[in-house]
Amino acid sequence: MDLEQLYDRYKDQSIAGRYLTLDAILPIFEKWNTKNQLKIIGKSVLGVSIYSYQIGSGKTKIFLWSQMHGNESTTTKALIDFLHFLNGETVLATTLLESFTFCCIPILNPDGAKAYTRENANKVDLNRDSQDLSQPESRILRAVFEDFQPHFCFNLHDQRTIFGVGDTGKPATLSFLAPSYNETRDVNANRLKAINLISGINEVLQELIPGQIGRFDDGFNINCIGDTFQYLGVPTVLFEAGHFPNDYQREQTRKYVFVSLVCSFQRLNENDLVNNEFDKYLSIPQNKVVFYDFLYKNVKINYDGIEIITKFAAQYKEELIDNQICFNAYIVHIGELDNFFGHFEYDAKEALYQDENENFPKLNQKADFYLSNGFAVINGLISQ
Repeated sequence: MDLEQLYDRYKDQSIAGRYLTLDAILPIFEKWNTKNQLKIIGKSVLGVSIYSYQIGSGKTKIFLWSQMHGNESTTTKALIDFLHFLNGETVLATTLLESFTFCCIPILNPDGAKAYTRENANKVDLNRDSQDLSQPESRILRAVFEDFQPHFCFNLHDQRTIFGVGDTGKPATLSFLAPSYNETRDVNANRLKAINLISGINEVLQELIPGQIGRFDDGFNINCIGDTFQYLGVPTVLFEAGHFPNDYQREQTRKYVFVSLVCSFQRLNENDLVNNEFDKYLSIPQNKVVFYDFLYKNVKINYDGIEIITKFAAQYKEELIDNQICFNAYIVHIGELDNFFGHFEYDAKEALYQDENENFPKLNQKADFYLSNGFAVINGLISQ
């Protein structure tokens, strides 16, 4: 089956972009709530309802949650696309619904989603609260976990544009992790199930986006929810949706998350987790911080009468303005950048830098400047 064509068929057209709130997705789930599958499972810090959606009648129970961090919406979009597919009438959807019971929390942190922040309304990172359970959202997640008793967990996140696949110069469009369950990062039978599942996902994605799959660091932190659930004996897979070239709205990345979800359950349904694929898993290069959004090379600056050729980098800051995410570029690094890449790179060929202030780049200033070769840079991008 062509999974990209399947995505094109079931992509939910009512949602797009980076800003995704409960108000935007609730009508979708209400439309699918034909047998009371949609339930309110608790309230956020600000009293907003948190929902779960359950579908399927199979004996293998799958627990998925997204937007634990409110500004990480790519996997939420893909999860909705996947549920749209399950609510369709294909042979594959029917097969999966007979094999699995899916319990999903599409937005665990609705307050953070509304404010477009990583943290909840109490400024707590829910992914560091799995032991203290100090927040209502954390307690809700744990309660559903204990009540549902899943056989597999899918912890769905986004990662920043700074991550690349090792030193290859390719962005980490998707990264995965089978979290550790102890300090020594041992591999037991449950962690191996997650490892084998990721290995299978990687084989599929390498055919579609070769070289753009990374492996997240597996340092153990019991305060992280994935590590906790792995520690509690449930195979857990972490998804990190990252950057695809020129896709800052992450609609392309959304497709590959959908593909990953479908092929995960195809593989599970075929019981294709019997081999030890730890070596294949380790062959996936680790995520590495090697990217900036913009990298400018060979720029001449005049500093106190001395001409210097330098490099500098700018990074987008995602700012919520009038219910829209604005990408505003700021200068974040000046100087040595030999081991870094830019999603956009420009060689100034020793053109002189000019701006409306002091005619040399400064940290945290907007990436708006001019070059003596006639080019202007507006919000990070080159124009003439």
